[in-house]
Amino acid sequence: MASPSDRQLVDGFGRVHRDLRISVTDRCNFRCTYCMPAEGMPWLPREDLLSYEELTRIARVCVERFGFDGIRLTGGEPTVRAHLPVLIEKLSALGVDIALTTNGATLRLVAHDLAAAGLRRINISIDSLRADRFTEITKRDELARVLDGIDAALEAGLDPVKLNVVVMRGVNDDELVDFARFGRDKGVQVRFIEFMPLDAQQAWTNDQVVTQDEIVARIGEAFPLEAVPESVRGSAPAARWRYLDGGGEIGIIPSVTHAFCDSCDRVRLTAEGELRHCLFATRQLDLRTLLREGATDDQLADAIRAEVGAKWAGHQINQVHFIRPSKSMSQIGG
Repeated sequence: MASPSDRQLVDGFGRVHRDLRISVTDRCNFRCTYCMPAEGMPWLPREDLLSYEELTRIARVCVERFGFDGIRLTGGEPTVRAHLPVLIEKLSALGVDIALTTNGATLRLVAHDLAAAGLRRINISIDSLRADRFTEITKRDELARVLDGIDAALEAGLDPVKLNVVVMRGVNDDELVDFARFGRDKGVQVRFIEFMPLDAQQAWTNDQVVTQDEIVARIGEAFPLEAVPESVRGSAPAARWRYLDGGGEIGIIPSVTHAFCDSCDRVRLTAEGELRHCLFATRQLDLRTLLREGATDDQLADAIRAEVGAKWAGHQINQVHFIRPSKSMSQIGG
């Protein structure tokens, strides 16, 4: 009989992995400048995508063999893949927490169906509250639909609803307080994300990063904050601050200036079935070929265990030996 430790997916640094990020598609209905080029993105052929049955099988191996307790669906934009509630229903049957990251543009159409299928939590990406700037960032005039999608998520009973804001100096950093106020008024948590070197244009520079310390200071001038103790954060990527007046809280994902690699418990599965042990990994495991060549659950589990065992200590952004991934964010999965 397997011991409890055999049901843990542990890397060479003792980190236990329990969180699976699944990209269901590389396609997106936006063209956010920090994620993908405005035109000319080569999409994966449909036959190269993992089917919902294949995605569910890998998820089941992670849950049953390694004790994973959380699955997040990403893209591209996951809602552009047909019949997404079908996948959520399959994954919900595994008895783990199911979450979704989306740009929110189609949520009015699908939020209730997603909730009925078993979705409980949702993160909605929105990088400006100004229509002209939103269009400039996303190359799509869709702010009104995204704002309506936030309302639809709340109406569908999804909880929590979180907003993801990638903060870029000289682009949208003058909206920090506006976003804080919006989150307070809506009763949703805004999570500010430091700009990372994953843009398709490879134009990222460190001086474009608005740091965690700066974000906290600028919002705190308008709405005084206090840090939520680190022990409450656990392995979550966002550090949290709460408003002193009880008006909720904000989160910050400081991937560049305060990397949380030492507590990372995530692995990522791309839409074509590549398992990556880090968002910035320069290697991946081809699970699609294993699946389609008839691998057993034991063989899949052994391959996953070996790949995660090779996980590095951290991504080393800003170090001279840092290597950018060859794929953009939309191809890896957010």
